[in-house]
Amino acid sequence: MLDLADELKRLQHAREEHHLLPGRTLGMIFQKPSTRTRVSFEVGIYQLGGAGLYLSAGDLQLGRGETIKDTAVVLSRYLDAIMIRTFAQADVEELAANASIPVINGLTDSSHPCQALADVMTIRERFGRLEGIKVVYLGDGNNVCASLMVACAKLGMDFVAATPPDYRPADEAVVIARAEGHSVELVDDPLAAVEGADVLYTDVWTSMGQDDERERRLRDLAGYGIDEELLARAGSEAIVLHCLPAHYGEEITEDVLYGRQSAVWDEAENRLHAQKALMALVIR
Repeated sequence: MLDLADELKRLQHAREEHHLLPGRTLGMIFQKPSTRTRVSFEVGIYQLGGAGLYLSAGDLQLGRGETIKDTAVVLSRYLDAIMIRTFAQADVEELAANASIPVINGLTDSSHPCQALADVMTIRERFGRLEGIKVVYLGDGNNVCASLMVACAKLGMDFVAATPPDYRPADEAVVIARAEGHSVELVDDPLAAVEGADVLYTDVWTSMGQDDERERRLRDLAGYGIDEELLARAGSEAIVLHCLPAHYGEEITEDVLYGRQSAVWDEAENRLHAQKALMALVIR
């Protein structure tokens, strides 16, 4: 998939058509708002020769009590694939269990696999390899952390989650990652964690649906933000990643995000190319 993503990126930059999915239609269900997920999937299916259909949960009968099972069965008669961005992981799994077409997890509270695909694509672009790269995730061990941790373990990278004890990634994700046999560490000292890191990664400290926890989270996570001082401890060749949107002065500073060592904008672009490769490989 990463090899195909690299090729599709090359073709797009060269303005060469690559209609691998002519006439296919992707339905995109959004129960959470989005910038990168919506635009990258909608543009991506178009560039592959298909069409994307934005389906707000409030515009579907899902918002009026129709079951996920019924929705899955009906949409399978109209579409070639479904992407869903929602809250509960169980909803994605129920949709997939009852659909006869591919269902892509565009984000849940538990995982963000499409982001992880773009992340590892970006890391390989910058370093020319994945094996042996040390990735340090700082802050809240959320869905982004969980998916990145599993991806790193599967691809031979060493992963460190530097979080306060109450913000560690979910036990289930840690078990899955450690089963791959590569190094997965959970620590609470951000300064020690970044020593020798190739990649520093962070995400917002207050995600959607957590606004009432904002002040407590800012207190608890103070000291885990990526600034010039922390980045200097990692070294001049380390890169910085952030899945966006960014809250400057909290999990990252604007100087770092726009600095020489930032790969954030390549990472954001690679959502498009990685997801195009994913769609090309799973949609019939």
